[in-house]
Amino acid sequence: MVKLSSLGDVVHSLPAAMDMQSAFPDIHIDWVVEEGFAPLLRICPAVERVIPCRLRAWRKQWWSADTRMQWRAFIDDLQAQPYDAIIDLQGLTKSAFIARLAKLTSHGRRFAMANRTQGSAYESPTRWVSDVAIPCAWRSHAVQRARHVCAQALGYGEPTQPHQTLFASPDTKVLPNTVALVHGTSRQNKSWPLSHWIKLAQYLVDRGHALGIPQSNDEEAQTAASIAAAVPQAMVWPRGDVLSLTGSLAACAGVIGVDSGPSHIAVALGLPHVQIYNFDTAWRTGPLDCGWQQSVYAKPSPTPELVLHAWLNGLQAHAFAKESQT
Repeated sequence: MVKLSSLGDVVHSLPAAMDMQSAFPDIHIDWVVEEGFAPLLRICPAVERVIPCRLRAWRKQWWSADTRMQWRAFIDDLQAQPYDAIIDLQGLTKSAFIARLAKLTSHGRRFAMANRTQGSAYESPTRWVSDVAIPCAWRSHAVQRARHVCAQALGYGEPTQPHQTLFASPDTKVLPNTVALVHGTSRQNKSWPLSHWIKLAQYLVDRGHALGIPQSNDEEAQTAASIAAAVPQAMVWPRGDVLSLTGSLAACAGVIGVDSGPSHIAVALGLPHVQIYNFDTAWRTGPLDCGWQQSVYAKPSPTPELVLHAWLNGLQAHAFAKESQT
């Protein structure tokens, strides 16, 4: 499998790997991904081997001796064995390039998406280097598109039920009744007003929740500090890598966040989750509603009361599901 980045896109492709393992229990899945996201794939039970690459960094220093050495090591890793199927789930020139460099067995084939889908990037080389180009519905959710491509490539029925794809470590220390507030996002127009975060935080504290606030850069640290200053019961988490963040989220009772990689990790962990949207794009990247995972959309942005209502409904649905299982 080739899905290099970004964090949310990688997480959206995890159910497809789980599908393949479910259809073929003896399958061996290797995954090429940007180095920063490799630790996350190593805790997905369907992925056997992770092949990390540093395309983003290499492009900035392609002339250096260190880059050439790392590139040769990556190619050796990529071509260590031939594959029966190489599936490009990214649909970009860079992923097509990696898919072309990987080796096939004598009967192996390369698979890729045949077309762009609404709201997603797509570049034609992904189709040119494939042996089989798989048509995708124009209006496709990111998770469903990846599952569709893999099911068509390997010839099994496309599942419809969601998968939990990431799991807490056995030694994870649970943070009782703690809610993580994921406020950071790579795009400013996806963010939620600071005043809304503060008001929601106070609502949650009033209902007995403890609060954890992740941050991954200086700007996010400033926002987290502002929330914690207004609501002293909120704790700003120390900065860490994607694996430590996943562990911290896994210990929580649930997550409320904007459309971002950490929010999508919350979905993959099966946690109660509300995802906040300022644009009507939740159909493409938001949680596939299972009762306790849902999206909230409004213009110019959802109110804290609307988000709180969704959160309380989600908790109730999650409690009911747990009771039904027992």
